[in-house]
Amino acid sequence: MNRTVLITGASRGIGKACAELFAKEGADLILICLKSKKELRRFASSLTERYGTSYRLFFGDVGDVHFIDDIFEQIDRLDVLVNNAGISYTGLLHLMTPDEWQHIMNVNLNSCFYTARRAIPLMLNDHHGHIINISSVWGNAGASMEVAYSASKAGINGFTKALAKELAPSHICVNAVACGIIDTDMNRHLSSEELSSIKEEIPADRLGTPAEIAQIVLQLANAPDYLTGQIITVDGGWT
Repeated sequence: MNRTVLITGASRGIGKACAELFAKEGADLILICLKSKKELRRFASSLTERYGTSYRLFFGDVGDVHFIDDIFEQIDRLDVLVNNAGISYTGLLHLMTPDEWQHIMNVNLNSCFYTARRAIPLMLNDHHGHIINISSVWGNAGASMEVAYSASKAGINGFTKALAKELAPSHICVNAVACGIIDTDMNRHLSSEELSSIKEEIPADRLGTPAEIAQIVLQLANAPDYLTGQIITVDGGWT
């Protein structure tokens, strides 16, 4: 039986690259995004044409628990959960509003709770599963002007390690990928000068690609269940 894989933030960047690799593996896909409906429909259709994979699409805010609950009411099996959806905020903390802070936490961190709490019972039924959370090096080190984002990713790291211990006896693995600077839309706000300066700090002398992160995600999904509770840093040797 094909694996069923749920990916949040699947219309672009890392989520899209993950969907591509899992489709190549023959997985049945459940893909979620908020805004890029036409793009995700076209992309999912192309995956079926190329790899014969089946898919289901859902459009909404992963930071809304009711939306996530509605999705899981329609799912009876899940092998891999990839919590990829995320947003950033750049600015001084004292100028940030409580609503802006809460929005970051809802999308980046609370969504991991909302999806995991519904995915776990499905995985317990089969005595296996993989939960893979997309984190950031800023969750390890923190970034000036990105306090909320850093805090949300640090929360993901703690969530990952704690949940891994809770689920290890049930053969359900929980890991995270702490990404460095990846060439995605999230970093499009950086000027060419800023990008050049960052590249000079990275031993690999370049940004990472979504495809590279997707390869790590796939490897984690294929790893033995003794590999759990890890925060895998992928940053070109930067940190």
